[in-house]
Amino acid sequence: MNADILRVPGGSLYYETRGTGPYLLISQSGEGDADRSVDLVDRLADDHTVITYDRRGLSRSTIDAPHSGVSVRQHADDVHRLLAHLTDRPVIMLGQSMGASIGLHLAARHPEQLSLLVAHEPVSPWLLPAAERARHMAELAELRDLYLEAGLPAALAEIARVLGITGDDAEPGLTPQPMTPQRRAGFDFFIRHDFRAVMEDDLDPPGRRVRIVPAAGRATPRTVFDHRCAIELARLLGTEVAEFPGGHNGNLSHPRAYATRLREVLQSAA
Repeated sequence: MNADILRVPGGSLYYETRGTGPYLLISQSGEGDADRSVDLVDRLADDHTVITYDRRGLSRSTIDAPHSGVSVRQHADDVHRLLAHLTDRPVIMLGQSMGASIGLHLAARHPEQLSLLVAHEPVSPWLLPAAERARHMAELAELRDLYLEAGLPAALAEIARVLGITGDDAEPGLTPQPMTPQRRAGFDFFIRHDFRAVMEDDLDPPGRRVRIVPAAGRATPRTVFDHRCAIELARLLGTEVAEFPGGHNGNLSHPRAYATRLREVLQSAA
């Protein structure tokens, strides 16, 4: 594993690369940083150079003015600069939740940097019909208020409900992530700032200059916000949703099966 820090406008970006082969960038969900999907990365690094990173404001990535907020567009610009730093060739991108929303912005603004985007349950309200969008944006605003008023444990339970994060059986042999001070700080930034970024996000429907595969977890309830976004993305693109093992966080709960399914998707898109 190689690690480094890249200076970006208004901050710095910590990133890691593992493995050999063509580049595969994984953009994480929630408070997830470069270390979050290590079980999945370990199963992809035999034939890919896997890039993971800490979004600005999380873990080892910094913001010069931390109270100034952040936007999904800014997150996507960070990824654009990271990829330009590493390679001049298009890469595969796996975006998880907010990472998928970031990927949609990158595909719209820098399509030359992506050969394929797998967008797993993007949290992108702009994909939804107006009335449904307003209802789900109100849910996100209520979640943020709940966190500020009642703290993290209460907010996490509601986040799991709103996003349909289920307690489906995980693969054996996995070590649950402890709630470290670093993760608590990550959740604080995510809920305070990235929630607002999601609510304020907007983007014209993605074009077809990049192959985009909408994806969703097999166990994710069909009515929740993130699954609905995947369905609407597929409708806009005139394609089907690729089903992956597990739920919203299937990359964490089912890394072996998830890696196998990702390889199937990559092979079919080749």
